[in-house]
Amino acid sequence: MDDVSATVLVLLGLAGLAAGFVDAVVGGGGLIQLPALLLGLPSASTVQVLATNKVAAISGTTVSAATYYRRIRPDPRTFLPLMAFAFVGSAAGALVASQIPRDAFEPIVLVALVVVGGYVLLKPQFGDATALRFSGHRHTAAAMGTGLAIGFYDGALGPGTGSFFVITLVGLLGYSFLEASAKAKLANWATNLAAILVFAPQGAVLWQVAAVMGLCNIVGGYVGARTAVARGARFVRVFFIVVVSAFIVRIGGDVLGVWS
Repeated sequence: MDDVSATVLVLLGLAGLAAGFVDAVVGGGGLIQLPALLLGLPSASTVQVLATNKVAAISGTTVSAATYYRRIRPDPRTFLPLMAFAFVGSAAGALVASQIPRDAFEPIVLVALVVVGGYVLLKPQFGDATALRFSGHRHTAAAMGTGLAIGFYDGALGPGTGSFFVITLVGLLGYSFLEASAKAKLANWATNLAAILVFAPQGAVLWQVAAVMGLCNIVGGYVGARTAVARGARFVRVFFIVVVSAFIVRIGGDVLGVWS
């Protein structure tokens, strides 16, 4: 494809900055980065857009995951199997990414976001504190299943993955929003790495764009993670509702043809 102009790179960098912040707090930065890449790089293939997004995303996710780990110290008995199965699921999803049309996912994602957002909104105490619903092997199995399913989705498409990790860890496993965000970042880092290992050998990454967006994503991810840790679970919950509402409007507009 043609060289990217300086103006487009600046705009994509700003999108990466915003995506890094949002992704660090509640996940879902891909719902900012992917549309920006599609608009800024109209001649790029779907796989190129997905691959470039993954490289940019893992840059910010690395920083935010490290920040969460140092400050929250999540239990490795949960996040290690979650990461391992998320990695496997993402690699499998990335292998079939080019075969799955994006339009097939959008209605499903929209319904999921509406259900998730409505539930969180109607349950004011939801996610304020950790109250685990499983113990022992059942807890580990639930974490593995979560990682595998959401990991596959992330490898195949990806938008909203972090948010899906957060809400599943809160709703299914019983973590607070803050603890769920910490584990979600670690799992999301694994899914990004797996997808990159599949995409990069295909020559699908647009490295100039990925480098600019990645640097901006790092800044956004660092600021977002520190803000979430400092402000606590209630801030993450409110931010989650705002971000999910925005995603519903954007994806709903796509599905209904409002933005076309």
